[in-house]
Amino acid sequence: MKRAADSHKGENGKVAIIGGSLHQHGAPLFSALAAEASGADLVYVALPNIHQQTARMQSLNFQVHPFHDDELATQDLASLLEMLATVDCAVIGPGLARTPVAQKVIRELVESALCPLVLDASALQEWTVMAATGKTAVLTPHLGELERMGVHLKTVGPVAKKAGLTIHVKAKIDHIAGPDGKIQKVSGGNAGLTVGGTGDALAGLIAGLISQGMQPMDACMKASTVIKRGGTLLFHEFGYAYGTTRVIEQIPHILKTL
Repeated sequence: MKRAADSHKGENGKVAIIGGSLHQHGAPLFSALAAEASGADLVYVALPNIHQQTARMQSLNFQVHPFHDDELATQDLASLLEMLATVDCAVIGPGLARTPVAQKVIRELVESALCPLVLDASALQEWTVMAATGKTAVLTPHLGELERMGVHLKTVGPVAKKAGLTIHVKAKIDHIAGPDGKIQKVSGGNAGLTVGGTGDALAGLIAGLISQGMQPMDACMKASTVIKRGGTLLFHEFGYAYGTTRVIEQIPHILKTL
């Protein structure tokens, strides 16, 4: 990514990650690490209070904003919206609970946020397309989440066009539909990318690229290419057991070569 030589801290990408639940701490942290690896200047991580020390240990650059308790709740809404008002892009969903209370807060965040959004995992529900319509937003479902949203792979293009969204369907061959309804495909990678966390890393990388000025469709194309290429490179040394952390470590090197 190009940047001005005289730019200052925060001018080259501010990303927020909102995720995690009592039993899931890794998902938002994979997203945050990938956003950091994209080159974004600042990364804010909002996650359950019980996981805040783990988050602080992952990177000295993370600015950690713990929830009031160990699950997302209504009392978190105001402070999270205040945080979203200061960033260039936000990831909402990785590891969040699917309780009625959490889902209500997630929907309010999506509907009220003014910054570009990347919606993943628990933020992908039957209401998501409607809530995100008209916003600068990327939805990153795998095929199961796409079904939960009530969208068929064959109709992703028309749905994206009608709502003005970018929908990035993760699969062996990723299908990425832009707001114009046109679909781009990205192939590559291998079955090692089925390990938990690679989708969270993809979401964080997309957000990091958008925060630095890339258009959502281009960010999805580049992020998909990077993650798949990371899996390909790592397979030669680790077989299928390379894991998400190693994929994230490959991000800066691959971005530099693209």
